[in-house]
Amino acid sequence: MRILLVAMGSSIHTARWIDQISDQGWDIHLFPSMDLHISQDLRNLTIHDCVMHDPNIDSSVRQCGAWPWPFPFRGRGRVDLNLKRLRRLPIPLLIANRSRRLARVIRKIRPDIVHSMEIQHAGYLTLDAKRELGNAFPIWFVSIWGSDIYYFGRFREHAERIRAVLANCNYYNCECHRDVALARTFGFKGKVFPAMPIAGFDLPRVTQFREAGAVSARRLILLKGYQTWAGRAIVGLRAIALCAGHLNNYRVAIYSASPDVTEAATLVSQTTGIPIEFIPFSSHDDMLRLHGRARIHIGLSITDGISVSFLEAIVMGAFPIQSCTACADEWIIDGQTGLIVPPEDPELIAAAIRRAVSDDALVDNAAEINMKLARERLDYAAIKEQVVSMYQEIWKDNLQSR
Repeated sequence: MRILLVAMGSSIHTARWIDQISDQGWDIHLFPSMDLHISQDLRNLTIHDCVMHDPNIDSSVRQCGAWPWPFPFRGRGRVDLNLKRLRRLPIPLLIANRSRRLARVIRKIRPDIVHSMEIQHAGYLTLDAKRELGNAFPIWFVSIWGSDIYYFGRFREHAERIRAVLANCNYYNCECHRDVALARTFGFKGKVFPAMPIAGFDLPRVTQFREAGAVSARRLILLKGYQTWAGRAIVGLRAIALCAGHLNNYRVAIYSASPDVTEAATLVSQTTGIPIEFIPFSSHDDMLRLHGRARIHIGLSITDGISVSFLEAIVMGAFPIQSCTACADEWIIDGQTGLIVPPEDPELIAAAIRRAVSDDALVDNAAEINMKLARERLDYAAIKEQVVSMYQEIWKDNLQSR
């Protein structure tokens, strides 16, 4: 089976998905949907992109390289090398020709399946390539990430393109049951695979990272530090400040904090006396260890799918306080195994924090129930089996239609 994935090459989500199929003996290719950087976590695949190359190779090859990854570059590291080359490339022309380059790769390698992971970059790009190739286009499988339809589908210019993507693809996969219904609303008539996370967890290994003892004995509050077009970390900081009187002996750790979050958190710490630390970029294992020391994890955004940090909290015992925009209601019982809050209401978020720090039985019982849920729905081997079976089903359908 030859699979061409069109996806964000720098994303850990892409790498974790590919890791689940990299041992099947399939011929896996990646066309980066937008990135200038490729994750070092990718393994056992060929990457197609004309800006990622060894400058010592003949220039005719450099026009559109296809490299087995990881590629043993000589001298400087891959990231620096790519950025150096990109400074000399006409970026607008590069972007304009991207769909043509994708179409050229499809003609050359003739994949059995083209799989677009995410719509706003990979899906739109693949749609343009399909329009160029017409009936010669292979079977098209689309996976969406949390905000692809739920958020962007509210904007007319995106809604029209989302409908076009869903009208032209054959198979569909998503993280949330919410997004199955949305895809049908936007006109998808093909095969829908069951909603599932992008990847699971090696539970016997990662649960060893959990701090021993009851979760209620932990005195760390973990805050996701995204303050972006979607993230609302500063609202979380305002909520923490509002309930400072209930947080004696607690400390707060913020990860992935942007500069404005760092500044706001410094002021909150100075005003309230709550110790706040900032977690630098860390490995996945280190992030799991951090969750394994936290009593509470707070994740706030105006749009999301199944937030990976929310799933990490479930696995590691941290009590999740999650915004109502992230399909948390498909995983936890509000008020019993977590608390679901509006992402922009610091008063209600503060009330949730107060409840989570004052009710030991609540957080201990939640940790026990959520661990059972993790074993049922987040086991790596089980999710990998589902991913492999999806491709096998598409492959079988493809053979029968020939």
